[in-house]
Amino acid sequence: MINLQHRVNAFIELGLRLKKLSTELPDTNEEVNSVLNRTYTNNKWFTVKNQLSALQALSEMLRQDKIKEWVKSYPELESWKSSGKNVGIICAGNIPAVAFHDLLCVVISGNKAVLKFSADDNVLFPFVVNLLCEIEPQLKEQIEVVLKINSPDAVIATGSNNSARYFQHYFGKYPHIIRKNRNSVAVLDGNESQEDFKKLATDIFSYFGLGCRNVSKLYVPQGYAFNAFFETIEEFGSDLMNHNKYMNNYDYHKALFLLEAIPFLTNNFLILKNDKQIATPVSVLYYEYYKNQDDLKQKLTFNLEHIQCIMSGKKLLGEEVGFGNSQQPAINDYADGVDTIKFLLSLE
Repeated sequence: MINLQHRVNAFIELGLRLKKLSTELPDTNEEVNSVLNRTYTNNKWFTVKNQLSALQALSEMLRQDKIKEWVKSYPELESWKSSGKNVGIICAGNIPAVAFHDLLCVVISGNKAVLKFSADDNVLFPFVVNLLCEIEPQLKEQIEVVLKINSPDAVIATGSNNSARYFQHYFGKYPHIIRKNRNSVAVLDGNESQEDFKKLATDIFSYFGLGCRNVSKLYVPQGYAFNAFFETIEEFGSDLMNHNKYMNNYDYHKALFLLEAIPFLTNNFLILKNDKQIATPVSVLYYEYYKNQDDLKQKLTFNLEHIQCIMSGKKLLGEEVGFGNSQQPAINDYADGVDTIKFLLSLE
């Protein structure tokens, strides 16, 4: 097995390649064009724009300064003598290459990643994995692609609440990280600028809202008026209204709410509904009023196990993310707050 520094260097080079592919070459590189188009053909949610956004986010995560600082925060990695545990990674397919961070953690920790790709992301993510192995061929010893994970030493699985029960049934006897459905929320106070709303719109609409880091709910002060919000997000409507799958969801839920006489607010592409729940269907955004800061903190604390990120212009519980950054996770932003590296280091 190659040493830690060589593994780190491989991911740094991968970040540089992905940056070039996603910003300079997509129109001129025949192979990249083929991958992007085949990915879209396989999954209409994975538009070329969304794929390029995902690759750009990965390239930013893998910047040399960031990855080296991240590795440095685990000094035990330098002297770690891993026996190369087989870690099964059951990949989600809600947004492009969403399981990449799990792959990164397993390989950097010196273990073997046993990948089961999602049927919804079986073109772009394999392309990224193959590119990594092309950069450092010896990593092929640490990465295996399978159709079924059998008798792993540990498992990392991400999916819905229903699939999490399935994962728990089959893999609960192994050391595991099993992630359930989570969504992100945003807190507004009535003093937001147009720029705030534009950034918030990217948190809501990027990847059509399918990611766990996408905002699915707004917490707003009592009496809040949504006029300025609706006016500002109009510029995002064109892409959404030209996407059949998104608009099919919008039309369906609008008709459903009308038939059931459920009150809602809407423009031509987004439905706002007053609801205490966190998770929403595509094209629907929930909102809930709060009375004061104490009431708001109580609501957020009560729902923390269902929340991935809290988007806000102010500090409330200490871990808020600024508007516009939901789909730009740092390399040490672990899903569900579970440190994947520490979990992997505990396997020995």
